[in-house]
Amino acid sequence: MADYQEAPLASRPQTLDPNEYFNLSSDKRRAEEERAALRANLKRQYQMQLNNPHRKELIEDPALTRWVYARSNPYPHFRVTTKTSLFGAAFGLFPLFAIYYILKTDRDRKEEQIKAGTRDRKFNLMTG
Repeated sequence: MADYQEAPLASRPQTLDPNEYFNLSSDKRRAEEERAALRANLKRQYQMQLNNPHRKELIEDPALTRWVYARSNPYPHFRVTTKTSLFGAAFGLFPLFAIYYILKTDRDRKEEQIKAGTRDRKFNLMTG
C-alpha cells in the first residue's frame, strides 16, 4: 500500500485510503468484526452441508438463487440511468444512422456519376 501511486486523472480508490485501515472508530471495527463473524458462520454451515456424507438432497445457496432469478428476469429490476441510455443510443440508434448515411452517400455518388456519364446504369427498368 505504501508504493501505490495515484493516476493523474483518477482519485485514490476508497478501499486504498490509509484512513480506512488505520484510523477506524470502535463502532466501525465492531461492525466489521460482526460481519466477518457472520460470514464465517455462514461459510461453516455451508461447508458442513457440503461435506455431509449422508446428504441426499441438493444444497440450496440463497445467493445463487437470487442471482439466477435476477439474470432470468432483468426487466423488473432495470433502471434507466445515463449509462444505460448512452449504451442504448450507441448500440441501437448510432448503427442505424451510420448505415443510412453510408448507403445514402454511396447512392448519391453513383447517381452523380451516372448523370455525368462516367458510369453506366446496369439495371435500367425502363427499357424502350
